[in-house]
Amino acid sequence: MELKWALLLGLFLPSCSGCSYGYVFHKRKCVDEDECAVFPVLCGDHAQCVNTEGSYYCRCHEGFEMNLTGLCKDINECKDAPDVCGTNGSCYNHHGGYSCRCDQGYSNYGHNQSKCIEMDCNQFGPLSVDHTPEKLKQLMSLLKKSCESLNDPHREHLTGEELLQNVFNSTDELLTEGTIADGETLNQFLDAVENSMRLIGPQLKEPVTRMETHNTVAEVAVMRNQTPPSGRVTLSTDSALFNTSWEIVVGKSYPGFAFAALVSYKDLTSSSDLLHTISRERPDDEERGVSYQLNSKVVTAVVSNAETKQLSEPVMLVFTHEEERAESEGMAYSCVYWDADERVWSGRGCKKAESNSTHTACSCSHLSSFAVLMALYPLQDTFELVLITRVGLVLSLVCLFLCILTFKFCRSIQGTRTSIHLHLSISLFIADLVFLCGISSTHNQVGCGIVAGVLHFFFLSVFCWMLLEGLQLYRMVVMVFNTTLKHLYMYLVGYGAPLVIVIISAITFPAGYGTKRHCWLSLDRYFILSFFAPVCIVVILNGFVFIITIWKLVKHFSSLNPDLSSLKQIRNFTVTAVAQLCILGGTWIFGFFLFQEKGTEVMLYLFIILNSLQGALIFIMHCLLSKPVRTEYYNLFVRMCPHKKKAEHSTSSSQKPLRSDGSTAESQI
Repeated sequence: MELKWALLLGLFLPSCSGCSYGYVFHKRKCVDEDECAVFPVLCGDHAQCVNTEGSYYCRCHEGFEMNLTGLCKDINECKDAPDVCGTNGSCYNHHGGYSCRCDQGYSNYGHNQSKCIEMDCNQFGPLSVDHTPEKLKQLMSLLKKSCESLNDPHREHLTGEELLQNVFNSTDELLTEGTIADGETLNQFLDAVENSMRLIGPQLKEPVTRMETHNTVAEVAVMRNQTPPSGRVTLSTDSALFNTSWEIVVGKSYPGFAFAALVSYKDLTSSSDLLHTISRERPDDEERGVSYQLNSKVVTAVVSNAETKQLSEPVMLVFTHEEERAESEGMAYSCVYWDADERVWSGRGCKKAESNSTHTACSCSHLSSFAVLMALYPLQDTFELVLITRVGLVLSLVCLFLCILTFKFCRSIQGTRTSIHLHLSISLFIADLVFLCGISSTHNQVGCGIVAGVLHFFFLSVFCWMLLEGLQLYRMVVMVFNTTLKHLYMYLVGYGAPLVIVIISAITFPAGYGTKRHCWLSLDRYFILSFFAPVCIVVILNGFVFIITIWKLVKHFSSLNPDLSSLKQIRNFTVTAVAQLCILGGTWIFGFFLFQEKGTEVMLYLFIILNSLQGALIFIMHCLLSKPVRTEYYNLFVRMCPHKKKAEHSTSSSQKPLRSDGSTAESQI
């Protein structure tokens, strides 16, 4: 009725300006008349007036359509689109819209104009596994109650945002407690997070929701419309980026909404046992002794499409590396996902698209929980390494044999310190000989374990004798009387302590002796520390002893009546002992980084060269640089060459070395 009178009014208004219909005379010219502003009721109550040049038109509100009279009338969606609520929902038309009421067991997640889809609340049922963390059981109970409340409009239920906060609080506690250690628990945890996001995503009100807690970060995108969305969707957290299309998110059926979620876990790590299981797919890597570790956060990608085992097009995930490291001959990245059926990290269906030192891009044909796996390949025993090792060890064995003969039969240097050097050389000689002959005997598991045990014992013995040398120097400088050590005590420390360590280690973890590549100590369960821990203790103790010794020497040198000859000899003893500590202890501690699987090729060469030449360096320090030993070598050479006249040796006549003959050089001091 209002529109009719407005039209009649417009027909009979006088036009004094001479302008055409829809225009008015303004400032001596005809301009467009905004009919929508002059007559707000032109289109009625259920339409919007839209002004155009010289005219206007009416646009009906949603839920209305224009009839033949030009007025907007209500659309009966329930009649025109019988499947608007789905096959398991009842449609109720009302003025300007409709609402869906879902059958028992179905829900539209609170959006009354969306199709009703099936709700499987049993997936949040109680977990029957005994070792399941209690917090995970509580989380599942909360999700089940929230799921069941969606079927009962009269029942109070948490909003999507509140439920997401509660879920993340529970995951934070689980990750902080560190209770996710085995494949079964990890599988339950990741499955619970994925199902919770399917429950929560459709209930979120904002188009994009981002939530971050102490150990969990998530970003969720939600689209609601009568027509399926299209285009690309990108989600990101602090450690990963997820990119796909809305067509993949929607899938084959569109209930009136779609969502995509990306969840990142800050402190979720995977045990070495779970990482090693990937070798089932890579038997060649297992034979080569390849080890694995994750170099990214674990993320879970979830979409509203329920069919994600084989996507029509791959999705892209870009991970930020935990450790900035570029690929090399000894390391390679691969994209893996958590296989819920096999309970292992697997690479099937995922391939590496691109990688650098900071990021890796993965292309995957399915959705799950993903991460970047770093495969560490042991450096191969090249011809150069083998040659350097064998030549160096042969040279060290020859030099150690000369050291043993010298310390045993050179009468001018006999004493407690010489006995210590003798047994140190014997231990290192046997260790190098066994290393040269049996380090690669991995074909026999039992024999390889025996070789590793022998090496463990004699290398520890070397450091125990070195500890005794530091103790002897301390007694020589600090104690005035009884500066010698009893041989029984020396044998208990030099051979007894290593034997106790080896026995305890063998009983605790017998499989730790021998690896797939070498007959040495395994890295599993930190078994290598049964060698490195005693080595570090000896190095630290000797370091303190040498500092005290040097301090005492300085005080003796500054005294009024110092015995210069004795003090100088102790000083020389101390210098050679410190050098020996650096040679034997420093090279092994330097090699600790190699055993931690972070060694480079340069470090490997340095480690092998220094360790294979230890015997030669000991021979140089204790024999060639010792004046009494050089004198004995010279006399021996003269006796072996009787046709040459024995030359006078100034040092032998003017400076007689300290002799033991009943008392040692140390006791004279």
